[in-house]
Amino acid sequence: MERVIATLPTNSSCGLVVIPSVFMSGHRDLIVAAAARHAVPAIYPFRFFATAGGLIAYGADGVDLHSRAASYVDRILKGEKPADLPVQAPTKYELVINLKIAKALGLEAPPTLLALADEVVE
Repeated sequence: MERVIATLPTNSSCGLVVIPSVFMSGHRDLIVAAAARHAVPAIYPFRFFATAGGLIAYGADGVDLHSRAASYVDRILKGEKPADLPVQAPTKYELVINLKIAKALGLEAPPTLLALADEVVE
């Protein structure tokens, strides 16, 4: 991970998009630290990346997903077959912006983006 992130150019046209996966989440600290060390702006899929020092996180709201899963468990316990339940896509997304990291990267978050954020880490 370190080697790959180190090879990215640090100009305004380059950045890193971290995909949602167990592997990426498991290596969160390594990825966030390498992106910061090499001044690579990155967007992450989960809130915990931004609160751990990542620049921006945008993805499905985990609390909402788990709340909706509870209704499925209830329906299954009441006798519905899991195969008969419809697949549901996330309906609520969250945006977290870490201003401390933005400043360290020499970036300025537009006020409209900050107004849309669910959380701004300062």
